[in-house]
Amino acid sequence: MKNVEDSFVRGRIRSLKFAFKGAWLLLTTEDSIKAQVIMAIVITILGCFFNISNIEWMLQFIVIGMVLVAESLNTAVEKIADFVHPDYHEKIGFIKDIAAGAPTFAGITSLIVAGFIYFPKINLLF
Repeated sequence: MKNVEDSFVRGRIRSLKFAFKGAWLLLTTEDSIKAQVIMAIVITILGCFFNISNIEWMLQFIVIGMVLVAESLNTAVEKIADFVHPDYHEKIGFIKDIAAGAPTFAGITSLIVAGFIYFPKINLLF
């Protein structure tokens, strides 16, 4: 909630505090985010091992961020839907299924980008 007595800078600092709290809650409570972060760590280690280029690092971090954002938003939609209607409801299920599509698209995109980055490097090993 906005505090009318906050200055612009103080308001931004408070917003950052809430943002970091939300990120921490995601990391400590949601298995899907934990799995995505583990994958991000593994792919980052692979990037170091294969000495990928700066452009490849940028693309890799963009898709990692995209997957984490999509997964986070999907979690938020699911939590809101469960709060609004805790029992099964066909329309709520439809909404949750659509929200789950976002991380699916992000994940497929990240696999395609990883393929472009890593398949040529793996072929060089064999």
